[in-house]
Amino acid sequence: MSKHNYRFNHDTLSFEKIEKSILRTIYKVIIPQFLLSSILGIFMFIGTSYIIKSPVEKSLSENNNNLKLKYELLNKSFDKSAKFLDKLQKRDDFVYRMIFQATPIPTSVRNAGFGGSDRYSALKGYPSSELMVNTSLKLDILSKQMVVQSKSYDEIVNLVKKKEKMLACIPAIQPISSGDLTRFGSGFGLRFHPIIHKMRMHTGIDLTAPTGTKIYAPGDGVVMRVEHSRSGYGNSVRVNHGFGIVTVYAHLSKINVREGQTVKRGDIIGLVGSTGLSTCPHLHYEVRINGTPVNPVNYYYNDLTDEEYKKMTEMAAGEETHSYENEK
Repeated sequence: MSKHNYRFNHDTLSFEKIEKSILRTIYKVIIPQFLLSSILGIFMFIGTSYIIKSPVEKSLSENNNNLKLKYELLNKSFDKSAKFLDKLQKRDDFVYRMIFQATPIPTSVRNAGFGGSDRYSALKGYPSSELMVNTSLKLDILSKQMVVQSKSYDEIVNLVKKKEKMLACIPAIQPISSGDLTRFGSGFGLRFHPIIHKMRMHTGIDLTAPTGTKIYAPGDGVVMRVEHSRSGYGNSVRVNHGFGIVTVYAHLSKINVREGQTVKRGDIIGLVGSTGLSTCPHLHYEVRINGTPVNPVNYYYNDLTDEEYKKMTEMAAGEETHSYENEK
């Protein structure tokens, strides 16, 4: 076989030998092959770079995943703290401030926003920007709410210092000793009446104890009403503690005080019974602020341990109703 290449010349009607040229070879063979190889190499590099990561990229990816996980855990922690702070705020507004007749802090003050649209601009432009911005926002809101709550507690402390007499009058202890209680009955709120078989607002709490158990005045005050009756509240006592606070004691078997009598915290008002509309011996106890019934559980928190208070509030929120009475 010939090692030379020929081409046909139409003018001379003969074959002419093609002379080999290095430049021609480079131009027609080497350069196209080089370009093809380069293009294939580039595509392979790009493709493998998305599939196979370098050690540096792997390290950065792991760090990013760890950082994202920490942000997510931090978010959950903020959510728990926000729920706990919300409970503190409600107790502050509806218990402490109500006790000291102070105006609740407006929601607009507690939940005030933050000015400036570029506050979190430095956190934008990243794959996890939304997560980082939301976390930072929660932290800022929680921090501000804590500052507001701290200032509120400072105000409550000042009210306490100025109202020592009021502190003596506040119904701050249980009217029945914890050791004498055999059961916690109906709690404060809407309940099904076991006698008239209708849903009714229960404006106090029921503390079950044996007949004859002593009932103590939870704060200083003056007896404003003593009633002996077999209907409704039965034998009952109402004590005016001043500052818009009145306590009510119903279903007593015996009354130990008279109208107009001054009582001190710890004095015996009467004895537990089952007079009036009642299904068993117990004390129906109410706390009224400016004529409005409120949950008495909040007013002897300091008389209980944290565990006892938690148990008491859980029972108070239950549906158990062993005793009831007509409201007056």
